[in-house]
Amino acid sequence: MIPSDENKEIYYQLALGFVPGIGAKIGRALLDKFGSACAVFLMPLKELKNTDGITEVKAKGFKDDEVFRKAENELDFILKNDIKVLYTNHNYPKRLSNCSDAPLLLYYKGNADLDAAKIVAVVGTRKNTDYGHQLCEELVEGLRTLDDILIISGLALGIDAIAHKKCVQQGTATVGVLGHGLGRIYPFTHTSLAGQMTEHGGLLTEFISETLPDRNNFPMRNRIVAGMSDVTVVIESNVTGGALITANLASGYNREVAAYPGRVNDTRSAGCNDLIRRNVAAMITKPEDLIDLMNWNKDARPKAVQRQLFINLLPEEQKIVDLLQTRDNVHADELYHHTGLASSQLAATLLQLEMQGLIKTLPGKYYRMY
Repeated sequence: MIPSDENKEIYYQLALGFVPGIGAKIGRALLDKFGSACAVFLMPLKELKNTDGITEVKAKGFKDDEVFRKAENELDFILKNDIKVLYTNHNYPKRLSNCSDAPLLLYYKGNADLDAAKIVAVVGTRKNTDYGHQLCEELVEGLRTLDDILIISGLALGIDAIAHKKCVQQGTATVGVLGHGLGRIYPFTHTSLAGQMTEHGGLLTEFISETLPDRNNFPMRNRIVAGMSDVTVVIESNVTGGALITANLASGYNREVAAYPGRVNDTRSAGCNDLIRRNVAAMITKPEDLIDLMNWNKDARPKAVQRQLFINLLPEEQKIVDLLQTRDNVHADELYHHTGLASSQLAATLLQLEMQGLIKTLPGKYYRMY
């Protein structure tokens, strides 16, 4: 099958994923260097080998007929099943693109905005109690009034499914991130729910269509759940659960983490209690706590700051204030590059400005003027 001009870049993006030994890191380096997947495959072997990580053997993989056969089969499945391929500069989720270990491309079936203004991951145990069930439904119910809200989870048994089902019932957009390809639904009992979700959100995966739900796929899936979200909420988890993996990944991405506490002798709350004890997660007991944590309260308004307060600012403080005055919020990384301050000096200056009541720290290491 010769792809149409409309699908040519998608075809070569797919093919890039089938070249042996070419992971996301090398794949991105090639795309940055040559501009598109199509251009990568048009390059002579000599040019490809000039890219870091490309050996003679790997370069020859770009001319392997098997790579193109697999890409053709996958493209055929995608077109028949109305699946979108998301890749750099083509609808790739913005939050996830900031994560260094993000997949090169994603397969998506659905209609939810993956760059919604507010994205919450809800995760937890597969063997929830009535307590966890109630908390999960109350949380999703409490978030329904927020504008442009998306709830993400993993379509697993337990807390994941409870969150998705409640979203479907009340008409809140919800996306399930899968640990397998879109050629199947796992667990099979969630087939009907998954179908409803494609009408009220969607299904998302990094795996090709026929990938089985192997055990090793699910920790990989968790990094997408964490990386796409502004905040990850944990509802019931033991200390070794997959939800804890997601929470720790979210923390590593500088995203907010929240957890509901449970009884100290309840193993299904042990993971949540431990996240709170280690200050990885903020403790919440109701939806309003999460809304306050994320500064999503509609009634909250930034306080006006009088110009005369800035007269005695130090030069490094003034640089920060000047930038914050032009934006609703700015990430710490941008402040670091804009000011040229050492990281320790930047942290101290930001703390000083906050103590003076001039700036406010937001979730995810963002800052804004009061």
